Amino acid sequence: MTITKRVTFIAKPDGIQMMKKLLTAMVNPSKAEDGCIFYEIFQYKNKPEKFMAYESWRDESALDGHKASAHYEVYKSSYEPYCLEKYSDELEVLG
Repeated sequence: MTITKRVTFIAKPDGIQMMKKLLTAMVNPSKAEDGCIFYEIFQYKNKPEKFMAYESWRDESALDGHKASAHYEVYKSSYEPYCLEKYSDELEVLG
């Protein structure tokens, strides 16, 4: 079953540029992973401190592989000092 997630990040006022750098560094390596269907980072124009990661994976195994990757570990161990809030939704494909 395909897994699609939307993760929202609110950067601290002095952490916007570092959040952008950390999140955009995830895009190309994530897209290259086996089982990645879609992976993009968006920054809101009217709220530059707000970012959204939108990702879709072939199945739970592919998502687990992503979470075990070196680039995910760098992000996971680095983002908290720059992030005020983080929340996520798992989306269900209808039909």
